[in-house]
Amino acid sequence: MLEERYAGFVNRSCPEPLFELEVDLVPPGRVAGGDDVRVRQESGRWSIERGDFRAEWEPALRRGWVRQSPNPHSIDSTLRIVHTLLLALEGGFLVHAASAVRDGRAVLFVGPSGAGKTTIARLAPENVTLLTDEISYVRLAKEYRAFGTPFTGELGRPGANSSAPIEALYVLEKDRGNRLEPMRVADGVRALLANILFFAQDPDLVTRVFQSACEFVARVPVYRLGFVPDATVWELIR
Repeated sequence: MLEERYAGFVNRSCPEPLFELEVDLVPPGRVAGGDDVRVRQESGRWSIERGDFRAEWEPALRRGWVRQSPNPHSIDSTLRIVHTLLLALEGGFLVHAASAVRDGRAVLFVGPSGAGKTTIARLAPENVTLLTDEISYVRLAKEYRAFGTPFTGELGRPGANSSAPIEALYVLEKDRGNRLEPMRVADGVRALLANILFFAQDPDLVTRVFQSACEFVARVPVYRLGFVPDATVWELIR
C-alpha cells in the first residue's frame, strides 16, 4: 500500500537514507491519546503522537518507529511532522500551499482551506507542472526551492518528483475579478506564518521557523492574488 502511495518518490538505490522508520501496524482503534498532535523532545529523542499513531524518532541515530492503525494518512502525518523538524534545522519549512513550476521557476499559493489552492492548481495551463495542491516542501540552499511531494490534497494525486527555484509567493483571496498587488514585508510574513506547518513546542525551533519565514519574505516577492475560478488568472502569475 505504501509503495503504491509513494510511487515515484521511492528511491531503492539510495546508498544512505536520511532516516529510517520501522512501521508497526495494529488493529483499528485508538493508538495514542487524544486527537490533537503532540510533539515533544526529551534527551534528544522526539515523541510524536495523535489518536491514530504514536512514533519516536532519534535524530542522532537516524532511526525511529511508528505504531499506527492501517491507515495511509497516519504515516503521511508522521512523515510530515518529522520533515517539519528536519526542515526547521536547515532554514526551510512545510507550508499549507499549492506549488507549481512553469519555465523552470516555482510559484507558491498559500491560503487556508477554501481559499482556492486546489482550484488554481486545477486551472493551471498545460505547460505548468504541479508539485502539490496541498503541502509544499520548501528548502534553502543558495536559494529557496520548492519540491514536489506525494502528499495529496483534493485533487487526489501526488505531485511531480522535481524541484525548482521559487519565483514568487501568492496569497490567495476569492474576488469578483482577477487582481494582483504586492504585499508589504510584514503582511507577507504574517500570511506565510499563518500557513506554515509546525507542531513542536520547542522554543529554539519555533524561533528558527520564525526567522526562516522572515528571511523567505525578504528574498522572495509576495503578492496578494484575488481571483475568480477562471483560467485567465494564470495570465497574472509571473
